[in-house]
Amino acid sequence: MKIAIVTDSSAYLSAAECRQYGITVIPIPLIMDDRVYREGVDLAPAAFYEQLRQAKTLPSTSQPAVGDLLRTYENLANAGYDTVISIHLSSTISGFYQTLATLAPQVKHLQVLPYDSGITVRLLGYMAIEAARLAQRGATPELIFARLDQLRHQINEVFIVNDLQNLVRGGRLSNMSAVLGNMLKIKPLLTFADDTNKIVLFDKVRALKRAYQRAEAIFARDLAQSSVPLRLLIIHANDPQAAENWQTSLQAKFPEVVTEITYFGPVIGTHLGEKAIALGWMPDIFATEVQP
Repeated sequence: MKIAIVTDSSAYLSAAECRQYGITVIPIPLIMDDRVYREGVDLAPAAFYEQLRQAKTLPSTSQPAVGDLLRTYENLANAGYDTVISIHLSSTISGFYQTLATLAPQVKHLQVLPYDSGITVRLLGYMAIEAARLAQRGATPELIFARLDQLRHQINEVFIVNDLQNLVRGGRLSNMSAVLGNMLKIKPLLTFADDTNKIVLFDKVRALKRAYQRAEAIFARDLAQSSVPLRLLIIHANDPQAAENWQTSLQAKFPEVVTEITYFGPVIGTHLGEKAIALGWMPDIFATEVQP
């Protein structure tokens, strides 16, 4: 059995990582002012946020064309793969997974196994990397799926956004009371709910400093309860200085934890808006190795 790993552009993997681990990335389309862009191909994050400030209408995301998906899988079949594990952003923020689940039985000469990560951004990227590392060592699909399940259940995140309007208008946040946060200058804290994987408002504080403290407290709780090392991600929407400042603070408070800065690219930044920032954490896949 030869297993290929596929993910989507919201995983924000680098080209070097895709080459190293043999991961295929499917770009997610973004529509802005009637023009279609392919994330990671036609539009870099910095250019996106600059255009976002000038956009006449709220950008929207779309699903990859079925023909493009079929070509991707056909290319993998032609390269000698007989199985694909296709790991994608949460089905609660995109219909991509459902489309793929319907399409998979139609793919010829290849077994396509879709997986709903329940998350997105670099956390999804690390899930894809771990799946690829296992596939390279000869793991079965069953073992890879079990490991992905394990990671998915140990991922946590806290989003701090400046403006909830994009999430509400885009249907990604259904809690209308959250809109009051903007009016009252409250900093809302969002997360993916454990039971539904939907983005929900779980707390509101009156200052950015307190929002940071609340996110750090949740991470500290999970760190104390974890039996494995955790990797901590500071994720920003075109605000690298804020991310660097927070990382410096976090490294002083949690010196034993590996931290890194990553970003919200166009597809996720469309919904969160510029200057959003988040903490995300998960088991450090490089600290422990799962044997196939």
